[in-house]
Amino acid sequence: MQQRVQQLKKLGRRAQKGFTLIELMIVVAIIGILAAIAIPQYQDYVTRSKWTEVYTNVQPLKQAIAECSQTNSGVIAAKCDTLALLTTATGYAALPAPANATVTITAATGAIVMTGKVALAGCEVTYTPDLTNANVIAWLATDTGGTICSKSKTGV
Repeated sequence: MQQRVQQLKKLGRRAQKGFTLIELMIVVAIIGILAAIAIPQYQDYVTRSKWTEVYTNVQPLKQAIAECSQTNSGVIAAKCDTLALLTTATGYAALPAPANATVTITAATGAIVMTGKVALAGCEVTYTPDLTNANVIAWLATDTGGTICSKSKTGV
């Protein structure tokens, strides 16, 4: 009887030496599925963080346009729509130069256009001042570029 117990213990030890091929394949499949979901999400996160840097760099420009507009009774066209006019009116020195985009001001409307460089797939985001409320300038953000420049990429 004792010999039979020892044989069973030996068999039990042999059976517990490692994982079966099926168990390993299931683990690999689960890791593959998680990676297939996580990698695109991470890439979108990185792109959105780069756009956030651009938006942060543009905040002083938005403030300068708002200050200039307030000084000129809510008028932006021909008073606050170029760098030279902003410099004269508010002392704003230069357009922001974020690492991943170029920034321009649209004449007549004072819209701020941010065009992404290679890292941002050439997407373009525009902040347009909304002057419907005389006391507040709201900035309407729009993006162009189709599906490449979706909200998941630009945050707009």
